[in-house]
Amino acid sequence: MTWWDDQDMAELLSDDQLDDLLPKLPGWCPQDAALVKTVELPSFSHAIMVVNRVAEIAENDNHHPDVDIRYKSLTFRLSTHSKGGITALDVSLAEEIDGVLDALS
Repeated sequence: MTWWDDQDMAELLSDDQLDDLLPKLPGWCPQDAALVKTVELPSFSHAIMVVNRVAEIAENDNHHPDVDIRYKSLTFRLSTHSKGGITALDVSLAEEIDGVLDALS
């Protein structure tokens, strides 16, 4: 059971909720109504493998991140656009992205 099981995953998170969650999301920071993380991968091909796996997850979840690819640097930006900010959907996707990064980097 996750912390949001009793909540609507598409409701905006409060500043207090974000403050509680950020220690559990290393490297992620709130920025302009989104969760943002930049990572450096060992190579361009590793970066593309990560993006491809994240794309599969995003399609499955029907929740898609903005991804900026700069050689072997990736920046992920997560926001629930329909709500205008960060929701549990973004936190869940951040956790999944971290799992991909752990497995593939």
